[in-house]
Amino acid sequence: MAKDENVQKMRHSCAHVMAEAVLHLFPGTKIAIGPAIDNGFYYDFDFPAEGKATESDFPAIEKEMRKILASGAEFVRKEVSKEEALRQFADQPYKVELINALPEGEVISTYTQEDFTDLCRGPHVATTKEINAQAFKLMSIAGAYWRGDSARPMLTRIYAVAFPKPNDLKDYLHMLEEAEKRDHRKLGVQMDLFHLDSEDPGQIFWHPNGWQMYVTLQDYMRKKVLADGYKEVNTPAIMPRSLWERSGHWGHYQQNMFITESEKRIFAVKPMNCPGALEIFKSRLRSYKDLPLRLAEFGHCVRNEPSGTLHGIMRVRGFVQDDAHIICTEDQIEAEVAKFCRLLLDVYKDFGFDKHVTVKLSTMPDDHVGDEATWQHAEAALGAACKSAGLEYEIQPKEGAFYGPKLEFKLYDTLGREWQCGTIQLDYQLPSAERLDAEYIGSDNQKHHPVMLHRAVLGSLERFMGILIENFAGAMPAWFAFEQVAVVPVGNDFADYAKKVADELAAIGVRANAYLDDSNMKSKIKVISSEHKTPYILVVGAKERDENAVCVRFRADSGKQQQTLPLAEFKTYIAEKILNHSLVL
Repeated sequence: MAKDENVQKMRHSCAHVMAEAVLHLFPGTKIAIGPAIDNGFYYDFDFPAEGKATESDFPAIEKEMRKILASGAEFVRKEVSKEEALRQFADQPYKVELINALPEGEVISTYTQEDFTDLCRGPHVATTKEINAQAFKLMSIAGAYWRGDSARPMLTRIYAVAFPKPNDLKDYLHMLEEAEKRDHRKLGVQMDLFHLDSEDPGQIFWHPNGWQMYVTLQDYMRKKVLADGYKEVNTPAIMPRSLWERSGHWGHYQQNMFITESEKRIFAVKPMNCPGALEIFKSRLRSYKDLPLRLAEFGHCVRNEPSGTLHGIMRVRGFVQDDAHIICTEDQIEAEVAKFCRLLLDVYKDFGFDKHVTVKLSTMPDDHVGDEATWQHAEAALGAACKSAGLEYEIQPKEGAFYGPKLEFKLYDTLGREWQCGTIQLDYQLPSAERLDAEYIGSDNQKHHPVMLHRAVLGSLERFMGILIENFAGAMPAWFAFEQVAVVPVGNDFADYAKKVADELAAIGVRANAYLDDSNMKSKIKVISSEHKTPYILVVGAKERDENAVCVRFRADSGKQQQTLPLAEFKTYIAEKILNHSLVL
């Protein structure tokens, strides 16, 4: 068994121990399910009306769990008949429901440790001694509908984390502390970047500071793709039902689409840009000499995501992708995928994410269009193209889009958290005669259907902005910061020189502001440092004015000491930092 499978086995065993401890402390509690999850486990309970567990009970539950773990009790597996299982769990209605739902003939097993028995497939560790008593922690309580159905009882879910060693737990808790400090929702308010309105869920109101960074990100990507052979287009925000039916989205994605009506016709706000790109391709007769045609679009999409899944600017309803569609011949697939991979890694490098990128190949889902043979061919072609680009991949079974397989690129931030951002999808379906019927004239003077590569490097710009805010804790690289330089005079007598410095920097494209209000210098610097997180603060007084110089205070994360430089030298210095997308101040 692989190491991570052993860890998951330990976590699931720890969930049983928590359930036993809860039953000891809260007699009469009904138990539901308790699976292992990333970093830990949870268990769902139906507590008696006279006494529900709260987070204040966590120390007592943990103490009881450690007592159980110290006993060294064995996890004993037993196979039972359906009738025996129903008798054994007669006082546990959730277990009875699970037993009755099992297919006829399926093996039913229980696991017992000490006086606690649970219905469970397993596997489990051999004894409770294999669970480190100092490497788990109860974390939170949440409500959870039984079997995810809002018409069923609301249960109490207790979440916990568990690791092989105490230091693993310590590192994880430290990461959570850091993550809380870096929470993009908190920093978004602190730095005046954006706000979210409960009256308009899933939509972002960008403030000037945040919008400056957003535009910088979009402009950066625009330059990258134009230099890489793309042509930028723009397609309508609302398109007719007939188009979405032909593309397949109406049958496979309608639940996520916002629908509207005009003049007795049904329209949908676009959840994605791909049909529009093909409509542009089809607008005139194309030759094989026109291919590959790379169409980039920063198209605003809207998806009807459930309100419970929305999370800050990371998961929203309205967003823009750095989207593009490559329409090409089959023999161009490998070269185009390799070219895309180079672009993606080059972009990630500018944000410091190039050290560790993993690739997943997602294969045919149950809900798909097209025959299995075409899917197998597409999966093989995409896998070969990925390897041709020098990248290895892992398989994600049944995780492809409904129209084709895809490569997903996952990066890791400074806290080691995984983020899926880039993707490239190989689509034989949308350009086909059965769908949008895109054609080109081949070298044989006959009509052929192209293939289509859907791709994004960053994914949603909104989500990538959230990742950047948390990765850098708001302290952005100089080239990306909404305010790159703050000029602070030591007193009002030097306001004119401070403005001159800011104006000269602005003239060479630097985002610089002179702070000329009546507050004192220390107050200004505190705001600039803590709220704006400006990379460079230039303090100017008599000496700097007389020598046409600036005293440079580098942001604390740079590790650099302040120094006085001629203004001309600082202008050259910062211009190079911005031009080279430097991550170092």
